[in-house]
Amino acid sequence: MKINALVASQADQPLRAGQVELRELQADDVKLEILYCGVCHSDLHMARNEWGVSRYPLVPGHEIVGRVVAVGENVTQFAVGEIAGVGVMVDACRECHFCQQHEEQYCEAGFTPTYNGTDKYTGNTTFGGYAQHVIADHHFVVRVPDNLALNAVAPLLCAGVTVWSPLRHFNVKAGDRVGVVGLGGLGHMAVKLASALGAEVTLFTTSPEKGADARWLGAKNVVVSRDAAQMAACQAS
Repeated sequence: MKINALVASQADQPLRAGQVELRELQADDVKLEILYCGVCHSDLHMARNEWGVSRYPLVPGHEIVGRVVAVGENVTQFAVGEIAGVGVMVDACRECHFCQQHEEQYCEAGFTPTYNGTDKYTGNTTFGGYAQHVIADHHFVVRVPDNLALNAVAPLLCAGVTVWSPLRHFNVKAGDRVGVVGLGGLGHMAVKLASALGAEVTLFTTSPEKGADARWLGAKNVVVSRDAAQMAACQAS
């Protein structure tokens, strides 16, 4: 079926409204009507082909929150009408060593990216969240709690999980000290999540004016990395 989308047709042109073909639902799939999609800087890299791998037409977007409008016959954990999210992957082989270890990003067959990937059912290019709908294998769909603001949930599907993963890997807990470099898309998430875990968070930034925001987000300390005295004092402590 055809769906409306914001489409990059070539690297030196802006995204424009257009239509792309969405493949048919398969037995393990969930189809979402997209309500919100975050803007990740990698979307800009891909739209401009700055990594040299973009295939056009291209529909960016991998921080997706939407309403379930259809599920495949094998899907039992999602129901029509529920709110769910999709991140950077929509499929993988699910059989290799890495997939069996829940590390599908290292899939030996190559995971299927949400966009600019190759759909294993059709061989066509996958399209992302700057669109009306998206289809993903249910294994790569997450349920979104009812008490969250959906527009704020979208960035959690990429920036959020990117910083949450190391915090969990190193078992960050109350009383630990965590340094965050930069208060950008990932940095502000790291400050919020680490402080919520009870850690003492120090932000390292080149922009002194970001100090107030960092403290508001939960940072205890702010170090301006261009200030040699501040850096020396931090090292001494």
